[in-house]
Amino acid sequence: MNLLPQPRFIKVGEGTAPMGEPIVQADASLPPEGYELIVAADGITLHAADAAGEFYGRATLAQLARQGLDGIPVCTIRDWPDLPVRAVMLDISRDKVPTLATLKDLIARLASWKVNQVQLYIEHTFAYRGHEEVWREASALTPNEVHELDEWCRAHHVELVPNQNCLGHMGRWLRHDRYRALAMSPDGFTDFMGRTRGPMTLEPSNPGSLALVRDMLSQLLPCFMSSRVHVGLDEPWELPDERVGEYLEWIDTLCAVPELDGREVLVWGDILAGRPERLARLPANVTVCEWGYEEWSPFDERAASYAAAGTPFWICPGTSSWMTILGRTKNMLGDCIAAATALRAHGGVGFLNTDWGDQGHLQYLPVSEPGFAFGAAVSWCLDTNRDLDLGAALDAHAFADGAGVLGATLLELGDLYQEVTPNIPNISALVLHLYYPQLTLGRGPTAGITVDELAAVEGALTNARRRLDDARLQRADGALVLDELRAAIDLVALLCRDGRARLAGDGTLASISEVARRGFATDLAALIDTHRELWLARNRPGGLDDSVAWLAHLHDCYEAGAAPRDWGSQYVG
Repeated sequence: MNLLPQPRFIKVGEGTAPMGEPIVQADASLPPEGYELIVAADGITLHAADAAGEFYGRATLAQLARQGLDGIPVCTIRDWPDLPVRAVMLDISRDKVPTLATLKDLIARLASWKVNQVQLYIEHTFAYRGHEEVWREASALTPNEVHELDEWCRAHHVELVPNQNCLGHMGRWLRHDRYRALAMSPDGFTDFMGRTRGPMTLEPSNPGSLALVRDMLSQLLPCFMSSRVHVGLDEPWELPDERVGEYLEWIDTLCAVPELDGREVLVWGDILAGRPERLARLPANVTVCEWGYEEWSPFDERAASYAAAGTPFWICPGTSSWMTILGRTKNMLGDCIAAATALRAHGGVGFLNTDWGDQGHLQYLPVSEPGFAFGAAVSWCLDTNRDLDLGAALDAHAFADGAGVLGATLLELGDLYQEVTPNIPNISALVLHLYYPQLTLGRGPTAGITVDELAAVEGALTNARRRLDDARLQRADGALVLDELRAAIDLVALLCRDGRARLAGDGTLASISEVARRGFATDLAALIDTHRELWLARNRPGGLDDSVAWLAHLHDCYEAGAAPRDWGSQYVG
């Protein structure tokens, strides 16, 4: 039986029953959020531990109705979650702010898969009163819109949690003269990759930094019913190791402000992980969110260290969609399984599945949905979902594809990154030269990539694009989904042609013939126009120009026949 997530116990009988309103009965013997659904020939009974259990039982009943049978299959299902927190984090700061309609539709879909928390990652995209210059061009969410979204979430048994970075990743603020004096490095810095970057991290010793953060929290937090708040604190790039004591003092200072009184404070784990002496310094109301985006992420080791220190922790894998255009399916599956396994083994309570938007947020929403769905499944019940037929589940419960085509095709597209020799963390080697046209293909991080490998990917893209024509999506935005995937395929296909042309020369963009470059520029210009149209179908205009800048730069390089060596240094976020 095709359900998402697959329940922990199901017994299927013979025949079907007519769909009808279930008889609902409370059952305190079930674990929290649990339910028992009994479909018999003479009616449907739903036993629920609580209101959430009833909601999830009804969600399963709706999925049973999609089995393509004449009625609901006779069955008994008993189910409850492995983990009390099954969350998704959406990056709405780099650079994509979805419309409320997009967010509501996605949240309803996530809730139907038994996700019970959503976080909106914010750097500068909330309409803070008195700080208009920071968010004016970003299509920021207003307090009233967040209130509306919070109510929508609660109606779907989803907790909407505020997520505002409060130390690093403040570049969108510190670029303005008014705030630059609050920066740890007001004149910018050189990062670990040798890139020159503008100021990104608040100076924790400056009283003005705390005043700014308190102002932000005092405006943001009242918009949410949740008693949790994620304050980030990851990647304070300018902070030297010898000042880590000040980092820990900053956590103490934040936890002591009245705005956070009585709240569970979530922080990212990159400065804390594997350091028991640092974990011992944390206030009691802090929960550490351990992130890792590769299938080999050391979640088990890190989870064991948090458990040994007595530190509450969540684990945060990812959808593997960002900086890929088409995703990294195998990596996503392994990352989510490793996270759920470590949580269950070491007593963690929260699975936070992240979907980032690094470098223009060029991936379209359908490319992230396999990760959302699989994360929801393994965080609900790992044992029954580790080997989930994800393609079939996506067809039935994400895209409503009556032809059963899209799910498998989407997963196959997400596996094409494996068809080339280089396998680079946190990105697909197929698209690296989109973001950094100055790279010499076949050397450094792309060493080993070949013309034949890229040609094979092109052939697979052509076949996948053709299969999309057979899909029969009944989702309201089905036509848009197909257009988004076609655009993504066409962009990667162009990058494959670009790559083959580079490899025919010395690996550089300059070695491509002018005729070929002009052709690439023409094709990319059309894709940029399409990207603008598709963006505005789901998202607000703020951030669109920043997103397009990554594509426009490649276009300019095609026209000029050269790529500036320092491109990418101005990337903020």
